[in-house]
Amino acid sequence: MTHDAGFTLIEALVAMAVLAVAASGFVRATEDHIDIIARLEARAAGGWVADNALAEARVPGLDVTATTPMLDRDWQATVASHASDDPDVAAVTVTAANGGTRVSLRGFHDTAPPPPVAASPSVSGTAPRTVLTGAAPDAASAAFTAAASAPPAASTTPAAAAR
Repeated sequence: MTHDAGFTLIEALVAMAVLAVAASGFVRATEDHIDIIARLEARAAGGWVADNALAEARVPGLDVTATTPMLDRDWQATVASHASDDPDVAAVTVTAANGGTRVSLRGFHDTAPPPPVAASPSVSGTAPRTVLTGAAPDAASAAFTAAASAPPAASTTPAAAAR
């Protein structure tokens, strides 16, 4: 009885079945990874929309609830403001939604009235500025300025004294 080199038909079929099972598992894992990345991308975009809406909620008179396009999707932001433990601070919750993705962000806004602004003696309405014109403001700076502008002193090393 002679043995031919190579695989039998049964061995080849078993090897192909094992490869098919492994390949289908690999394809399934790849599809799951793509789905996870798509969900992360949607959550990141929703977070950006919610973050922008939270910043825009500070601007009086600005419509924050408008539809916002982000990464080829239209997001709807809603803003809910409610009292917090501090009477000068309002808690704000912003929710950005797109289809099945929903991202919420919570922040706080200062509701206290701004402090009164003192009248400025400046004509332009801005506070006066102090301009330094080279005068040394303290003794250390004066000493540094004097040392930097003085001519180099004669060398007192033994080699210079021998010359």
